Amino acid sequence: MISKISVIGAGIMGSGIAQVAAFHQCEVNIIDSLPQALESSKAKLQSVLNSLVEKEKLNQEKFQSILANINWTSEIKEISSSNLVIEAVFENMEIKQKLFSQMESVVSDECILATNTSSLSVAEIASSCTNPSHVLGIHFFNPVPLMKLVELIPAVETDIGILDGVKSILESWGKTVVTAKDTPGFIVNRVARPFYGEALKIYEEGTADFSTIDWAMKKLGGFRMGPFELMDYIGNDVNYNATKSVYIGSNKNSRYKPSPIQKRMVKEGLLGRKSGRGYYDYSEGALIPYAEKNEELGRQIFNRILVMLINEAADALNLSIASRDDIDTAMTTGVNYPKGLLKWADLIGINSVFNQLEELYTHYGDDRYKPSPLLKKMAEENSKFYA
Repeated sequence: MISKISVIGAGIMGSGIAQVAAFHQCEVNIIDSLPQALESSKAKLQSVLNSLVEKEKLNQEKFQSILANINWTSEIKEISSSNLVIEAVFENMEIKQKLFSQMESVVSDECILATNTSSLSVAEIASSCTNPSHVLGIHFFNPVPLMKLVELIPAVETDIGILDGVKSILESWGKTVVTAKDTPGFIVNRVARPFYGEALKIYEEGTADFSTIDWAMKKLGGFRMGPFELMDYIGNDVNYNATKSVYIGSNKNSRYKPSPIQKRMVKEGLLGRKSGRGYYDYSEGALIPYAEKNEELGRQIFNRILVMLINEAADALNLSIASRDDIDTAMTTGVNYPKGLLKWADLIGINSVFNQLEELYTHYGDDRYKPSPLLKKMAEENSKFYA
């Protein structure tokens, strides 16, 4: 039974994971080498919990219980009695490998070591351990207390026997768990790339400005946020790094190539909401850019981005990155897509999706538009993802 959890890294993700575990009566350590990070984590958690008490979403007894379940410390040795240690530090392979080697030297042989990486190779991280069979990926989504999706990623040498226990504890925390192959971006960060990449391509071409593209995806597609709004919300640096990681990890597949615009936005410090300006200006009194609400243009934008997303989802299924159901669940739960992409493909018609991709491929001559072999096969057979 997993009941003693340690989280390495007192940032937003680490603190969020700790909050959820402590809420569900686990004993939790938050470890960070920076005292100010620990102080900030504790202060922010107390503030969040106070707010929940004020809104009557949490009683005083539970408030005290959560705080009592968490130990903030800079001592790595505190993880020695943990059943599960989750690393949530900066996305840097060298740092993670060094940390995992250190973690393994402190914990028991039975302890499970997990990385919260969003796109780095779990197997490569595990290679720094003498016993990689107890290493896996547990990718939470931000904000952890609110986002239900968790991607569970076994590496090549992960002991499959530990997966059930990890999945069980995550589900007891109210999480929706999907399993993904250890590939760049796993499910969500891989399949979602065209939502940003194709939107940027349309903008680069001068077909539409970013506010019009956002309008089309929200109004006509039913997405909660448009691509540029979402990039600003996530952070343009975070989104660019995720894109770059998937691009490099996929041997520079052109489908994932970062846009020069992304690089420029980061270089100029236009990171989105957190910097006060990104694709939109978030300063007080700033004007909201005009969107050209032309339905014909909007449909072209929406259809182009949607078929690219479906192509990516179909390719993930074709490569056995995840099951059909897990792919659709990941995209509706992890990034709030209005429909599962494979179900959406059935609604549109596989032949229609395939033909639109073929037209884009013929027009641009770029492999990024090449239809997945699975879509080609299904179009020929006139079949569906869901019977």
